[in-house]
Amino acid sequence: MLAALTLMIAAVQVPVARAQNPLNGRGMWIWYVSRANGGNVASIAARARRYGVGTLMIKGGDGSGVWSQFSPALISALHAYGLRVCAWQYVYGNKPVSEAHVGAADVKNGADCLVIDAESEYEGKYVAAQRYITTLRKLIGNHFPVGLAGLPYVSYHPGFPYSVFLGPGGAQFNLPQMYWFDIGTSVDRVYAVTYVFNRIYQRPIFPLGEVTGPPPSRDVVRFRQLAIAYGADGVSWWDWQDASNTMWRAIAQPVGSPANFTPVRGMAILGLHAVGDLVVWAQEHLVSAGYQIKIDGAFGPNTLQAVRNFQVANGLTADGRIGSFTWQALLRYRPAAVHWTLARQAATASASVLSLPEPKNARLRGRSEFRRHPRGAYVPASRG
Repeated sequence: MLAALTLMIAAVQVPVARAQNPLNGRGMWIWYVSRANGGNVASIAARARRYGVGTLMIKGGDGSGVWSQFSPALISALHAYGLRVCAWQYVYGNKPVSEAHVGAADVKNGADCLVIDAESEYEGKYVAAQRYITTLRKLIGNHFPVGLAGLPYVSYHPGFPYSVFLGPGGAQFNLPQMYWFDIGTSVDRVYAVTYVFNRIYQRPIFPLGEVTGPPPSRDVVRFRQLAIAYGADGVSWWDWQDASNTMWRAIAQPVGSPANFTPVRGMAILGLHAVGDLVVWAQEHLVSAGYQIKIDGAFGPNTLQAVRNFQVANGLTADGRIGSFTWQALLRYRPAAVHWTLARQAATASASVLSLPEPKNARLRGRSEFRRHPRGAYVPASRG
């Protein structure tokens, strides 16, 4: 199957990013097209128009398998109604090259953007994530709009390769699954935690909320209000087939930024003994800033000293902790280019790329933030 896809995609001239970001505005996710207004395109378009939905995220692949519902005919028909259509694919990391070809096939079929749904299966898989991203970009180009719909609480997933998926050459947009109802928290809390950790990766955040369950309609309205307060250019919802009429009305009624509300600012603080992908991200920037340390995902004494030296050089308090001001200074540098390898593999990289074994944090297991579902609201949707 992979060989066939390779031949099919090889000669494709992939379009560059649209002048208007397809993620802007209001979006709705579709798992099975047949369960969205019976699969009737005219009816789907009419409902989308009625509730102000401009972009549909339709499942186009699962693992190494292409979903036939994401067809050129469907996309052309929806485009004719003025809708933007993005593909989303669930990925596992066992066959990353095949997964990349599936994403490229969706792009070839006419997708306006591609959204990667990578969750717990990708924890610890730095090499696989890099193979997927590298192959995908070779097939679709460097500028085609790609988003990551990942797990929202970065600190819960120290081994997940956010720094690969959201790093240079990766996804340009971050769509964290901010399912407050499934997490068992408030809308305000899910925004605060998600933004404090995710804004470190410097990708525009497009909150992904939920209408499954369903949550109270007032929460859906609050979610939209906070998206405005936090400066998001677009919000999308999981998912069409489970959205009641009450939920549709909640995502469409006029809202503004909430009164007497101040968004939580700043970024997560890292210090000695911290372990995780955020440490990888910080170390990549420290190396780029000229400090000779290991990029291993563990905040040890050498990283501590490098942080202190960096703080002194930038007129910051030399406490060895990476807080908002240190992050701001550090993120002015482009992260060091890393070629991740498995220990048993021979390293092959150019002089400008560091060839390194997977970091120590890749061995760490994450914990789920979702209480109602072990792995979130995508559990039933992720399987064919």
